Amino acid sequence: MTTAAPLRSYQTIATQTAPPGQLVLMLYEGAIRFTEQGLSGFSHDDPLEFNQTINNNVQRAQAIIREMNVNLDMEKGGDVAQNFRRLYDYLDRRLNEGNVRKHKEPLEEVVSRLRVLRDSWAEMLQQTRGGSAAEPSLQAA
Repeated sequence: MTTAAPLRSYQTIATQTAPPGQLVLMLYEGAIRFTEQGLSGFSHDDPLEFNQTINNNVQRAQAIIREMNVNLDMEKGGDVAQNFRRLYDYLDRRLNEGNVRKHKEPLEEVVSRLRVLRDSWAEMLQQTRGGSAAEPSLQAA
């Protein structure tokens, strides 16, 4: 048995049992990781590796962003959800632009913005755990 199988099993269980707020954090981290892996494709000299590394990883990051977007509760989330919808649409467009044109700058911008979101979300979760407020959910993230 390889070490990949237990890791995959752990990751599956972790995502299935994570509270909604923690799941959002995990999604941000996944989108960052895939976008960074896409950026690593720019270092490949082989055109096939260059294109596949960028394309495959950017598409994975887009899938995460799109999943977060479609799970916004526009009714309960109000203006905050609408703002997140616009932001996620923008991030998706920038990822697409970087992938299609094979430009680093849009991908670097997305990573930067996702890090701010992740760090803000992590701080909010930390403050929420210390206080008495209910844990945030996907409604507005």
